[in-house]
Amino acid sequence: MSRKRKELPTLKNIEIIDFAAEGKSIAKVKWRPEDESHIVVFIPYGAPGDIADIKIDRKKHSFAEGHIEKLVKPSDLRIEPKCEHFGTCGGCKWQHLPYSEQIRFKQQQVEQVLQRISKVELPPINTILGSAKCFEYRNKMEYTFSDKKWRTWEEIKSGKDFDDSSNGLGFHIPGAFDKVLHIGNCHLQENLGNRIRNFIYDYALENNLSFFNIKENRGLLRTLMIRLSSTGQVMVCISFGEDNTEQIHSLLDAVSDRFPEITSLVYVINRKLNDTISDQRIISYKGPDYIEEEMEGLKFRVNAKSFYQTNSEQAYELYKVARRFAGLDRDVPDGDKPLVYDLYTGTGTIANFLARNAKKVVGIEYVEEAIEDAKLNSSVNGIDNTIFYAGDMKDILTEDFIELNGKPDIMIVDPPRAGMHEDVINVILSAQPTTIVYVSCNPATQARDLSLLDSKYKVIEIQPVDMFPHTHHVENVVKLQLRK
Repeated sequence: MSRKRKELPTLKNIEIIDFAAEGKSIAKVKWRPEDESHIVVFIPYGAPGDIADIKIDRKKHSFAEGHIEKLVKPSDLRIEPKCEHFGTCGGCKWQHLPYSEQIRFKQQQVEQVLQRISKVELPPINTILGSAKCFEYRNKMEYTFSDKKWRTWEEIKSGKDFDDSSNGLGFHIPGAFDKVLHIGNCHLQENLGNRIRNFIYDYALENNLSFFNIKENRGLLRTLMIRLSSTGQVMVCISFGEDNTEQIHSLLDAVSDRFPEITSLVYVINRKLNDTISDQRIISYKGPDYIEEEMEGLKFRVNAKSFYQTNSEQAYELYKVARRFAGLDRDVPDGDKPLVYDLYTGTGTIANFLARNAKKVVGIEYVEEAIEDAKLNSSVNGIDNTIFYAGDMKDILTEDFIELNGKPDIMIVDPPRAGMHEDVINVILSAQPTTIVYVSCNPATQARDLSLLDSKYKVIEIQPVDMFPHTHHVENVVKLQLRK
């Protein structure tokens, strides 16, 4: 006979004091009055200064997780979230905070993580570069079709009559792969994205198109991607779970007729058990299979599979920081131009951005399709001093590779969230470039890698950059100089 799970308590009048990892707020409480020490409680959607009743959802030895059951006294920091879906869709966890406070907490996060984990000597950290746009800043949004639309508890309690359709088009509920919250308006992309998405949703209902059932892997409409470029070009990519030519073409014709501003209308037939399209054939229905981003006169072709920073304007600021840290923000005489390695080059955006003042840029990336994009972007812009290699970084970047391509003067590294493999760090330490510019989307793993580089490299400058307002994510750029 199984033991009945003990009901976890609601803690009354708890003050939320700060933010922690993953954007959750924290409180410190004594679990029992007789306890000498406090435990940390992680709470989503809180704000420092809140006084709240916290329902505990999970309890471990040294911490607990809970949610706000009743907001007794709101923090003075709180503002009214702009989005009607705040707190449910999980995308914008900090919309209840003024943007000035968001970036202050991000600056604090970078400082605390680097100091606590790296244990290396650090200079004062530059003031974070905030995003010029807090809303409508994303150039790419991805949505999921579902035949089981998620109803919020507030909707159920409202007593409203709902139509028979349970079809939805929106975002996955956090922690529930098969639950999709239908989105009316999202404020993270320009309103054209909302108009396109809502038109497709309405057309699908009116024409009885089947929405995808994630558990049973069936249904026509599967996912939707909308990309709006800084050049004004628009891409719509619809992923279908069935190859029904008549229904597919009818929908695409309707979308094309309603939105003539769409420059690239493409689709995918994806019958796999997951939504990724990186290994699928992209079919062009209208226009080319790419749109273009622009930066200082350079054109970057972006297709449905391409990675490109989702905040175009702030990506430019990020790349300017990387260029300045590399010392390539000014004209360099031909004889003094450095050899640059760009590790984790992706589609070669940074490599091509830096190429003008480099002797040569050597880019390495795991994804072969991204390397083809990088080569194409060099060709489109008439850049002939780049060379790109595809493969696992720890296998490609070897002593023999450096002997073949030359000893780098500057290394740009922009690894995934997991940071750099230790073998890669060892090759960097052996190659001894004069300058390393480390761009990271995860200051924690960046801090770990700085400690591994500390034997030969000194941290010279640190610049946080906010790419994603209303989220806890932050980019951080660190300049390292070879010790003399």
